[in-house]
Amino acid sequence: TSGTPRISDRFFCNILLFVCFLSAVHCVSADGKTLVLLDNLNIRDTHSIFFRSLADRGFDLTFKTADDPSLSLIKYGQFLYDHLVIFSPSVEDFGGNINVETITSFIDGGGNVLVAASSDIGDPLRELGSECGIEFDEEKTGVIDHHNYDVSDPGEHTLIVADPENLLKAPTIVGKPTNKPVLFKGVGMVADPDNPLVLDILTGSSTSYSFFPDRPISQYPHAVGKNTLLIAGLQARNNARVVFSGSLDFFSDAYFNSAVQKARPGSQRFEQTGNMELAEALSRWVFKEAGVLRVGAVTHHPVGETTPPAAYTITDLVEYSIVIEMLSEGHWVPFDGDDIQLEFVRIDPFVRTYLKKNGGKYSVQFKLPDVYGVFQFKVDYNRLGYTHLYSSTQVSVRPLQHTQYERFIPSAFPYYASVFSMMTGLFIFSVVFLHMKEKEKSD
Repeated sequence: TSGTPRISDRFFCNILLFVCFLSAVHCVSADGKTLVLLDNLNIRDTHSIFFRSLADRGFDLTFKTADDPSLSLIKYGQFLYDHLVIFSPSVEDFGGNINVETITSFIDGGGNVLVAASSDIGDPLRELGSECGIEFDEEKTGVIDHHNYDVSDPGEHTLIVADPENLLKAPTIVGKPTNKPVLFKGVGMVADPDNPLVLDILTGSSTSYSFFPDRPISQYPHAVGKNTLLIAGLQARNNARVVFSGSLDFFSDAYFNSAVQKARPGSQRFEQTGNMELAEALSRWVFKEAGVLRVGAVTHHPVGETTPPAAYTITDLVEYSIVIEMLSEGHWVPFDGDDIQLEFVRIDPFVRTYLKKNGGKYSVQFKLPDVYGVFQFKVDYNRLGYTHLYSSTQVSVRPLQHTQYERFIPSAFPYYASVFSMMTGLFIFSVVFLHMKEKEKSD
């Protein structure tokens, strides 16, 4: 009958619902699509703890060798992945359609990259570092420290014990403070002094330097002392994040579970390194699980009203409020900060004031300047470890209307008195002049 759906119609509807469900699942998991490039697939086993932590946090990992001819980051103008992990320090040429220029375009498009190098670093990673303001030392070199090496060092003093004091003072990037030292063995880096976006996440001690471990020092090393970078980061102006580690072993299971002790008499022994905590914190930051801010609702209106006018009037008392949220464990929660500023700008700021937290939003009341024109409510929040937060709302400020001016100004009373006194004097003079009659002259 016409009122009873046929079996084929039911089957088609079920298929359609199933396809929609798969599309929804794909959309949910698309934010974590990550391409992992390896020198060889054995690294997947030697670094299993790190990769398992990423998978447990919801990342969809795709493992491929760096020279795989089927590699591709972009297809039909769209990025196939949200994040890129390069654990292939010795690669000389990427396979497929991937090269340094493609990775740079990936970063320019907002993609995040985690790079781990070693003493066997190849030219592609060196070139990628140069594009991001990081300069790696030559191949076969390593970071050497004759005062801060591990007891298990074979004799080259390249198995460095990095103190937690050398970490960047930014918990959003490196995690909560800990007293566990970090094991490091790899190539050293230096930062471009002209690039303000580079972050010195982990530096060597004042006694460290970068050179060939098996050669006598015949020239000034590439990096010396605190200028020797072990781990560096970059947050681009589009909020894309990149982390460079000079050591691939830093992320390995062996370094995660190893005991650590400096080869100095009386040094404290730690049953486990701080590599695991630091690696997890770095991965959370670089893949934008931490330190991500966004702007919510923005409102402004005269005090005592609820809606903004078509144009404000000079010297109005205005209330401005903005909602700022932070990504925490996959959920947006109110951001807690006490250093957020508001600027009321025409060409230069006329008002600059702090915003105070009021419930789930930040607000402030202030008096508009006695200057009319086109202004902006501007919040420009740029702090270490957080994405750049920017909000701009344009408004017009007009002068007073002719009906809004005071009828009499108290400060002008002396001028009013002088005007009326002159008018009175002129009236009296006119009366006297008109009624004065000259005496006739006698013969």
